[in-house]
Amino acid sequence: MKLFECQACGQPLYFENSHCESCGRRLGCLPSIQEISALEPEEGGWKALAQPEGRFRFCANAEHDACNWLIPADEPDPYCRACRHNRTVPDLSNERNLVRWRSLEVAKRRLFYTLLRLGLPLTTRAEDPQGLAFDFLSDPSENSPHGPSILTGHDNGLITINIAEADDAERERRRHSMGEPYRTLLGHFRHEIGHYFWNVLVRNDPSLEQFRLIFGDERQDYGEALQAHYANGPKENWQESFVSAYAASHPWEDFAETWAHYLHIVDTLETANAFGLKVRPRISRGPELATEIDFDPHREIDLNRLITAWLPLTFAVNSLNRSMGQPDLYPFVLPPGVIAKLSFIHERVHAWSGRRQGDEEDRNILKAVIGGLNSRVGAPQSAQAPL
Repeated sequence: MKLFECQACGQPLYFENSHCESCGRRLGCLPSIQEISALEPEEGGWKALAQPEGRFRFCANAEHDACNWLIPADEPDPYCRACRHNRTVPDLSNERNLVRWRSLEVAKRRLFYTLLRLGLPLTTRAEDPQGLAFDFLSDPSENSPHGPSILTGHDNGLITINIAEADDAERERRRHSMGEPYRTLLGHFRHEIGHYFWNVLVRNDPSLEQFRLIFGDERQDYGEALQAHYANGPKENWQESFVSAYAASHPWEDFAETWAHYLHIVDTLETANAFGLKVRPRISRGPELATEIDFDPHREIDLNRLITAWLPLTFAVNSLNRSMGQPDLYPFVLPPGVIAKLSFIHERVHAWSGRRQGDEEDRNILKAVIGGLNSRVGAPQSAQAPL
């Protein structure tokens, strides 16, 4: 994500800020230009200093302190570009539900920021029966440890999130019980939206055959595949071809897991670019692990450029985390097989947005990506080492 600043006083801002901590002005997000703007009250709404020619009002969910996004004052929909996809929210008369839902909305807006930056299609259920929608649900009886539990998942455009995931202690408990190295609210959103975009970008597209060559045949029974995964554990040597153990369970899950990592990479590289980060390790192999993130990862067509920046960056930030006694920020490896999958996703994203390279280059993109990575970083084992 890029950096933001108050247009009135220059104070640096976070994406979630609703007031400037320096001058006290009200702030709002303009999703059309992906900008946080200082506001001035005017008759009929708010004047945004980042886009002074328009008049705006807040999303209806601002009433619950759950959204800081703006919509044009004459827009008939009471909800913003992100919140209009909500189908169900929890009982907000329960204070605990309200606190958790606010955390979910923060993660969801970060997700939508990236989707909008990538120019991806976002269709509501009002526009399409299989459009994107969210159900934020609580377990029927949180006080009963043996009661039924809401399962986080995706079903034909409908994403269900158990709001218990917004509780840090509960999410950490689940992470440990499932043996996961990483589990966050934003990660959940990025994974589940991957299922939605498989339907949108791959399911009825000529690229489906290429998907099957890279990820496997999704026509294998999904339920049986998951049962086998949970009963027998991940496939042997899954690390050689999958970004996570769960990705090895079924091609749909492999796509969703890889999609989530693609969004991790793009968003984090944008943040590094906004801070002007350069990595110059002072070791004998330092030149091989050096990088400068001086490009827009949302617009960059060459995936090799993203990957060769990502490896040194994660080596650096993982090292910083360890200096603070914290776990690795990015506890994953990217073997060539996973990079080929990332390349497929990268191509589908840019094909939709119209930024795709020529057809001949598209056919050779997987070979170029893997070959470029090996020539830059070394053998596959070396490419994994920084992570």
